Amino acid sequence: MAEISARKRVWGWWFFDWASQPYHSLLVTFIFGPYFAGVAAEYFATTGLSDQAAAARAQVVWANCLTITGLIIAFGAPLMGAFADVTGRRMPWIFAFSVMYAVGSAALWFTLPDGSNMWLMLSAFGLGFVGAEYALIFINSQLPDISDKEDVGEVSGSGFAFGYFGGLISLAIMLLFFVEQPNGKTLIGLDPAFGLNAAQMEGTRFVGPMTAAWYILFMVPYFLWVRDGPRTGKKGSLSGALQLLGHTIADLRHRYSLSAYLGSSMLYRDALNGLYSFGGVYARLVLEWDLIKIGVFGIVSVLASAIFVYFGGKLDKRLGPKPVIVMCICILILVCALIVGMDRTQIFGIALAEGSSLPDTLFFGCGILIGGMGGTLQSASRSLMVRHTSPDHPTESFGLYGLSGRATAFLAPMLIGVATTVFGDARLGVSPVIGLFILGLILLRWVRPEGDQA
Repeated sequence: MAEISARKRVWGWWFFDWASQPYHSLLVTFIFGPYFAGVAAEYFATTGLSDQAAAARAQVVWANCLTITGLIIAFGAPLMGAFADVTGRRMPWIFAFSVMYAVGSAALWFTLPDGSNMWLMLSAFGLGFVGAEYALIFINSQLPDISDKEDVGEVSGSGFAFGYFGGLISLAIMLLFFVEQPNGKTLIGLDPAFGLNAAQMEGTRFVGPMTAAWYILFMVPYFLWVRDGPRTGKKGSLSGALQLLGHTIADLRHRYSLSAYLGSSMLYRDALNGLYSFGGVYARLVLEWDLIKIGVFGIVSVLASAIFVYFGGKLDKRLGPKPVIVMCICILILVCALIVGMDRTQIFGIALAEGSSLPDTLFFGCGILIGGMGGTLQSASRSLMVRHTSPDHPTESFGLYGLSGRATAFLAPMLIGVATTVFGDARLGVSPVIGLFILGLILLRWVRPEGDQA
């Protein structure tokens, strides 16, 4: 078999970002999430709840789904990473999780607009989401193998940028040819493609099969050009994985920078995921946007992500990842404060004229910053983790990174669910993410910019 060049390996690794980004862009944030929130809100409204109470209940249901999937990811990620490090094999795991991704997302086609099977569809969404997150842990662990330490920030940033362009194109395809406006036409005035029934929201529901097909097609370059490293010759076992994982966790007490970084990233990445998971839902339930407007908002946000994260990778290479992370968190805190402080009628208590478009304009601006700073934050975080990764156990190290990102993955959705229930308001329900960002920023004080691989 011909040897695969280093350049092809990098491109193959980047293609995972291109293939997987639609799960987050199309399903979590901009199309399925808001669609599900609208379906659930209308369903609960038929039970006699007021519009505000129904919207709050819908947000709580979405929060509970993300809480449960977060717990599953948190408990499984580091153990599977350790198991893979014992054997030296990652590709079979990535393939298995890819199957979960494709099956879970394709099944979302069956989400009925009357909400009668929404619990089953939440289960399908959870299956795909767990597959996507588990696969990402194993993909991230390959970063030290395909790039030099000096270039890891730029390679990571370019991968995210490439992925965001994939998300942008897939989102544009959905808006132009499938997602229905209230009049039953797509953004460019066409009936949904393939003769899909607009009255049954089949164009919007096609987002599930579209996401699955996109992933299957564009993972081909990854599986062609990326290979496992040499096998360890050891047979994988649960006891061996637990022993390796236990040793690594015990060793954290001697690695203060890594411990502080895992704690910090656990909080700020959870806050960021909360923004991504509830941004489109906020637009649907608080600003009362339709799916087309949310989709256009998504295009602007994803385009900003691609541009910002590319130049963020350059900045990472020049300054290192830690200053980039601090800058992104500070900006996102200000953005969150603005989002929580406004709705259709007021901004920080200042009343607006009826029908004012100012909230829409401000939220579009927030979308640009959330997309741009969020993408840059994720890329720089991956880069800083490489500086803290043990060369002998990269998958297990990134399993811990996945654990830090998902150990409290239930926390932001749970806090949002609790706050939404307490306040009875979907807008105020988003406020806990501000506190998570602030706590993450504080813990960064003890993280070494140059990392710790000892």
